[in-house]
Amino acid sequence: MASIDVRKGMPSVELSREEFERRYRGRFKDPAFEPLRRELDAIVAVAWDGYINSRKSPVTRKAGPSFADPDYDISEDWLTARAAILAAQRRHDDAGETPRILLINGSSRSDQTCPGEMSKTWRLVKIAEPVFQEMGFAVDILDLSRLASEFGRQIHPCKSCVSTSMALCHWPCSCYPNYSLGQTDDWMNEIYPLWVAAHGIMIVAPVNWYHAPTGLKAMIDRLVCADGGNPDPSSTHGKRPDEAKALELKGWPYPKHLDGRHFAVVVHGDAAGAETLRRSLSDWLTDMSLVQASRTAEVDGYIGYMQPYATSHQALDQDEAFQQETRNAAHALGNAVKLSRAGKYERPDGDLDVPNPK
Repeated sequence: MASIDVRKGMPSVELSREEFERRYRGRFKDPAFEPLRRELDAIVAVAWDGYINSRKSPVTRKAGPSFADPDYDISEDWLTARAAILAAQRRHDDAGETPRILLINGSSRSDQTCPGEMSKTWRLVKIAEPVFQEMGFAVDILDLSRLASEFGRQIHPCKSCVSTSMALCHWPCSCYPNYSLGQTDDWMNEIYPLWVAAHGIMIVAPVNWYHAPTGLKAMIDRLVCADGGNPDPSSTHGKRPDEAKALELKGWPYPKHLDGRHFAVVVHGDAAGAETLRRSLSDWLTDMSLVQASRTAEVDGYIGYMQPYATSHQALDQDEAFQQETRNAAHALGNAVKLSRAGKYERPDGDLDVPNPK
């Protein structure tokens, strides 16, 4: 087995008390907080103590007998997220439950904040939704535009634990919340169960500079733990890179936590990049062992090609072909899920051993 080698050497990011207080108090610039100065002083003092003593997960309990180390103090936030995922998996596996479609709006644009107008992506989501409903599916809409328009909606960035060791990337992610750094209100603990419960996932997204919009990309990065992640943080005693490396080097199975779910992708642009993003999303989903519903379930194209942005909604009004392609993608996904649930669909590679599961 290779030696355990943990590399260090990046500059410290620890703040001085003065700088910490300056940043923390910056959240309370509204003059309405001025009468609460004494209360705020006390809150800042507690926040500093949590920061300087690195109280990432201040509320914990013993992991218990189902974990590698029953005596490990595990975050209650993580246990709550895990319980939601396990419940979602039970719903997914229950033949008596109505099959579910997760329909994702990948655009950040919203009429609930600037720019003050809804996105074409949202309109395409609402075109697809009744197709699934008419086919008898339960539909969950994940509207990622809420990251830009709703208080307390955040997806914190992936910390790339997987690049240190796959065993250090916990399923679900245990990087957040981190109370000592003020990294709270992370939406992913609600998003993971939506993916797990779904039998089919349909992503509708615009192109932002040849790439996925910020919120969609943040979710993609944070779903890395679904592709080989470690379901037991006690096995690495939290974020211990040496223990994680040793565990991975013993032979890691890279469990595919979303294996077998079907997907569809609809990507639209106005000048360039739609095909590139559609391919990237499809590659990402297939890498996680999700299954393409069909070629019809993958759509890329342009709405109002090279026309003014100001008339883009009118362009969608007139583009009945793209609207129908979106409906067709939804139908194809729904049909694939129905065939799979009825036992009439078998993956051609379902019985093959993958020599390099990473």
